[in-house]
Amino acid sequence: MRRIYVIHENNAWVEPLRAALMVRGLPFEEWFLDTGSVDLGTVPPEGVFYNRMSASSHTRDHRYAPEYTAATIAWLERHGRRVLNGGRALQLEVSKVAQYAALEAYGVRVPRTVAAVGGGALVAAAEDFPRPFITKHNRAGKGLGVRLFHDAVSLARYVDGPEFEESVDGVTLLQQYIEAPESSITRVEFVGGRLLYAVRVDTSQGFELCPADACRVDDAFCPAGEEASSLFRIIDGFQDPLVTTYERLLADNDIHIAGIEFIVDQDGTSYTYDINTNTNYNSEAESRAGCSGMGAIAEYLGQELAEVGKLAS
Repeated sequence: MRRIYVIHENNAWVEPLRAALMVRGLPFEEWFLDTGSVDLGTVPPEGVFYNRMSASSHTRDHRYAPEYTAATIAWLERHGRRVLNGGRALQLEVSKVAQYAALEAYGVRVPRTVAAVGGGALVAAAEDFPRPFITKHNRAGKGLGVRLFHDAVSLARYVDGPEFEESVDGVTLLQQYIEAPESSITRVEFVGGRLLYAVRVDTSQGFELCPADACRVDDAFCPAGEEASSLFRIIDGFQDPLVTTYERLLADNDIHIAGIEFIVDQDGTSYTYDINTNTNYNSEAESRAGCSGMGAIAEYLGQELAEVGKLAS
């Protein structure tokens, strides 16, 4: 029987989707890809495959889960299986540099960024970089490596000190600091490549750095960590010219489900800084607004499964 296959490495993040699929009576199976093997000489099962692999998998001791997933997706796509958030989506999930390159290709403004390998190269790049600036990991999530600096000297002390930790892929980003007048960022959610809703995130409590990373938006959206739920508000009737551009970018990069984050500076200029292809939702904010992101995903997966069945008949 054809079914929905959910590819992931974090049970906590899948719980709401699991519930939404079960309520709708949709057949599904989970592929937990932390370790294992894929026999390229075999034929994969029929169905729809939804990739939810995360760039922060190494923080849960699943260091090579994205690489394993990439191999699995290559196998699935080779056999013509329907993969939602396929190989290209995974490439963007694990590299902010790749995200920024893709965004700029569509004329979307991103913060000025330098990618550096090695602490010495990072400090050297900071010598002539506009101040203040932040650092962050290229392959990240959960605010990994995010720090605010006002000069290259303080960065050098940090790099030479015990707290400095390189990105798991070796690439650390030096990035323009964007100061938002309202201490908030906007996250725009897409399902099936179309706008679902946008949520305003209040970053005033303890926020010092780049809003989405430093205030741990990934954790706050995570259903297992909603202590900051009151900081989230779904925007009624959200409209922004960026939405149309985002939808084109997602379609052209074979991304079906995503959350894209942007910040507006004091001059009213928008900067997009993150594409989350493993998106999660804040249940309390959704409850107040009367909507469900995971419910929308489950509906979409069901439609895709039905379409695969039609094509095979």
